[in-house]
Amino acid sequence: MEDMTVSASAYDFSAVRSAMQRYVDAEVLPGVSYAVLEGRKLVDLQCVGWADREHETPLRVDHLFRAFSNTKLVTSCAALLLMEDGKLGLDDPIGPYIPQLAHPRVLKPGATSLDDTEPARGPITVRHLLTHSAGLSYGLLDPGSLMYTAYVERKVLHPGTPLSQMMDVLAEMPLLFHPGASWEYSVASDVLARIVEVVSGQRFDLFLRERIFSVLGMADTGFVLPEGGGDRFTAYYKGADAVNPMKPGLTRIDQSPYPEAYLKSVPRLSGGGGLVTSLPDMVALLRSLLPGGPTLLRPETIALAMRNHLADGVTLRFAGGSLAGKVHGLLGAITTAPSALEPAASAGEMQWGGIAGTHWWISPEAGLAAVLMTQRQMAFWHPYAFDFKRQVYLAAGRAD
Repeated sequence: MEDMTVSASAYDFSAVRSAMQRYVDAEVLPGVSYAVLEGRKLVDLQCVGWADREHETPLRVDHLFRAFSNTKLVTSCAALLLMEDGKLGLDDPIGPYIPQLAHPRVLKPGATSLDDTEPARGPITVRHLLTHSAGLSYGLLDPGSLMYTAYVERKVLHPGTPLSQMMDVLAEMPLLFHPGASWEYSVASDVLARIVEVVSGQRFDLFLRERIFSVLGMADTGFVLPEGGGDRFTAYYKGADAVNPMKPGLTRIDQSPYPEAYLKSVPRLSGGGGLVTSLPDMVALLRSLLPGGPTLLRPETIALAMRNHLADGVTLRFAGGSLAGKVHGLLGAITTAPSALEPAASAGEMQWGGIAGTHWWISPEAGLAAVLMTQRQMAFWHPYAFDFKRQVYLAAGRAD
């Protein structure tokens, strides 16, 4: 397990814990655990609330969480390791690795049918996958849209099919836009996971274990619970109102996203959302991307990853519209202009999270990094995560 010893510091983080306790007391979150790093030094570590509300099991440092889209950080690291090996290039077309996607077609503007398409102006590249600018979609966040319906009807995310079969299904559908022309949260990380398998000649989980988890001592992380880990697995909850994330009330949903998820092996080794992990393992991964010690990736690769790789004028966008000030690097989103919810000093920060409320961020300018974990559905970029970040920056004297 990663060394989780808290170093003495001049900072008082008590307000951070108090803020997180309020979300638990208000029944907005079941529990929160978090770690704050200054450089590579752990300066705060807290567990607040419950791993299991019904059984009143207090949250501990060793509890296990559904990583969901925090898995994407691991998958991107895997692809960049192959790039460092000289086996993969950022601007490689993916056709030689995924022949099914070698000649994509793109929906025409205003299309009302999946057949209303035109040939893509160029190939999908590895860079497009790392930055979610390939034109792929997800079938998660925009109900009622043409692509959402297509992904759901064709069961693109079905856990019972392997990554290789997923590529066959994706081959039947058009792209949402020409590769590189826009940004859309998507199954790109699953396609990337398949490329890792093809290029390495290994099953995705075995590659991750050999090149990342074993190297960093991430014994708790995998596509199923570690042996004997069942009693450390946090209960999972949904909020009272999908539209109002601050409405009190939590309902247990352990059988989500599918029955016995993470309890037994399934064919789909999802690079976009399939891992279970722990706070110490995520701290180990984050530390391995920070200067001042051994790193998983070369320093120059990490520096490259923390730059914007989207085309000029392209920003992140979700169903609610474009997110000005958010672009994308090779490992996650990059903040170019903090929003009103974020500390002004968070410019240049790299971050991402999972739908169940696990988050991470690295701020080179502020010299801070953090891992924040809960187990509540639809808690990615939830108010609690922004509140946490503001409180940490304030406590560490980096608010401005």
